[in-house]
Amino acid sequence: MIDSIIDLLHCPLCARPVVVAERELRCPAGHGFDIARQGYVNLLTRPAKGANADTAEMIIARDRFLSAGHYRTLSDRLAELVADRSAGLPGGSPTGAVLLEAGAGTAHYLGRVLTAVDGARAIATDLSVPACRRAAGVDARLGAVVADTWSGLPINDAAVDLIMVVFAPRNPAEFARLLRPGGILLVAAANDDHLTEVRDQLGMINIRSGKLPALQSSLQEWFELEHSEDLRSPLSLDHAALQDLVLMGPTAHHRRTDLAQRIATLPDPTAVTLSVGLSVFRRR
Repeated sequence: MIDSIIDLLHCPLCARPVVVAERELRCPAGHGFDIARQGYVNLLTRPAKGANADTAEMIIARDRFLSAGHYRTLSDRLAELVADRSAGLPGGSPTGAVLLEAGAGTAHYLGRVLTAVDGARAIATDLSVPACRRAAGVDARLGAVVADTWSGLPINDAAVDLIMVVFAPRNPAEFARLLRPGGILLVAAANDDHLTEVRDQLGMINIRSGKLPALQSSLQEWFELEHSEDLRSPLSLDHAALQDLVLMGPTAHHRRTDLAQRIATLPDPTAVTLSVGLSVFRRR
């Protein structure tokens, strides 16, 4: 809920602190932002340039796919990585730790991580209103905010202990601003062989590669690498799951009209490989 993270947020127009007043976030300058009945708040002040926010259809497909447990190996490993480091966060204790997932979508991964860190609270940000609407109901300790990673998130400086980015855009300078010294950035990015068995057949667009040298280079000014690993897991996806796989990601913005026919040519179920690079960085 927004109440649980209000002290971490500021007004996106004037950067002053905000408070909850009735069904609004308000700042001393008089700027107000409605809190939706689902509990999220939209702090976008202008349309994001060059970005496609996830549609309601995409969010429904993603929620269906992830809730079915197809990426459970990934969500469980993310939770393990965070839990193993929770006592070493800048506050020195998991109690009161502040977690952020940038580009959180439905907050499926963040919700799983919250179950592994006692006493933590979390912020889920995303460009998509339907995504934040869904994320707001994941956990009472989680506040969902519609915001743009590239334009700057309306979160106070050095307010966050851990940032998680899963298949989402990365803004190193902004993440460095948000993290306390010694804070953690956890990145999950697709490897080159992620979903390789079906990507071409289903006309899926390329995902930004998670190659470690390039990732390190983009972050080296503010972060040092603490741990990296490759996570690979076999999946068995029926035709309905394959459709959700396409509809839940960026390919949905450029979807082919013959998707059903393409899926029909594949075995039911189809063997697919989940392949993700996981990297843990420490804020200098």
